[in-house]
Amino acid sequence: MANVCRRICSGLGQRLALNPSSRNFASSPRCFNNKEHIYTSEHDELRATLRKIIDKDINPYVDEWEAEGIFPAHKVFKTLGNAGILGVSKPTEYGGLGLDYSYSCAMAEELGTINCGALPMAIGVQSDMATPALARFGSDKLKKEYLAPSISGDLVACLGVSEVSSGSDVASLKTTAVKKNGDLIINGGKMWTTNGTQADWMCLLANTSEGKPHQNKSLICLPMNLPGITIAKTIDKLGMRSSDTAQIFFEDVRVPASHIIGDEGMGFTYQMLQFQEERIFATAAALVPLDTLIKLTADYARDRKAFGQSILDNQVVHFTLAELATEVESLRSMLYRAVGQYIQGHDVTMLASMCKLKAGRLSRQTTDNCLQFWGGMGFTNEVLVSRLYRDFRLLSIGGGADEVMLSIICKYMDILPKPQKKK
Repeated sequence: MANVCRRICSGLGQRLALNPSSRNFASSPRCFNNKEHIYTSEHDELRATLRKIIDKDINPYVDEWEAEGIFPAHKVFKTLGNAGILGVSKPTEYGGLGLDYSYSCAMAEELGTINCGALPMAIGVQSDMATPALARFGSDKLKKEYLAPSISGDLVACLGVSEVSSGSDVASLKTTAVKKNGDLIINGGKMWTTNGTQADWMCLLANTSEGKPHQNKSLICLPMNLPGITIAKTIDKLGMRSSDTAQIFFEDVRVPASHIIGDEGMGFTYQMLQFQEERIFATAAALVPLDTLIKLTADYARDRKAFGQSILDNQVVHFTLAELATEVESLRSMLYRAVGQYIQGHDVTMLASMCKLKAGRLSRQTTDNCLQFWGGMGFTNEVLVSRLYRDFRLLSIGGGADEVMLSIICKYMDILPKPQKKK
């Protein structure tokens, strides 16, 4: 079926290439008549393709992978790669579909039908977190060696940014990549690395000079089978159980300097650009689970009786669910606005940060409120609400904590206090 899906998606890309006006929803009035106004029938076709894969090859095994604490990344990614899912907005010359980012957003939303948060996150690392800078700025050689096989699902990628003492504060990272005889000698370590135990290569952010912290970093394609790379441990997490998360150390790891993505010293800037897609992806992947959770909670509360009436008949319950549904629709509208501006080439750092902030907080609020209405059953591992309660707590932390999102928004509003000058 995967090959059939790949042909469907390839045909979709070809049709859209022949009709450029349909690739940008802002220039297509008909799309505003749709239920979800940034999407067309072509987006629906892509989502239907992905849904078949999820129903057949992913959801039947999620409980097993959650119990084992890991999913078979190479197998799952190869299935998705055969269908074109891992390169929706990547260049066609490297195996992508060449579509605009609204299609990646649609893909991220559909990934929300997976019965956990871990796999959408792991897939998003491959498609929208570790590869955007490579696709945009990397050399042809690096794209052929790392991007093309990541799109096809033959290689698993991870992103090496966070460290033990440097999470959301990217500028403070300590890992170094020092030039020597045409190579880079890498020392340091990375933390919270999604896909880290299974990855074939890492998009690594490291200091390549002694300059200013925003100008001394480079993104590097780092093969994970090199001497000096140690997977120190697999981190035991509260949620996202089926996604492997590693702590990794580097000791005198040697890689050619030609593995730097784009211009040396531009890594911080490139990573900030990658964060735009990461935060959009994370928001989009949360929408369907939140909708699903509200519906499941309404159904459960309708059937559950207490003190002679349905739990749902209590005003606090049905009013709360109505408020949550309203908040989800508000988030969806802000997300679609961000995507619309992004595919038109605008800087959406502030909007993407607002989306990420809202998604994290709304996910915490929704899962907490809904779990409460499930009562004792919500405190078991037998229902989706408890899994999403654990999984979605990460959204306010990973990819930039809420407080960092607020700082970014304040910066764009020009209300962030200026650092005090040292006397």
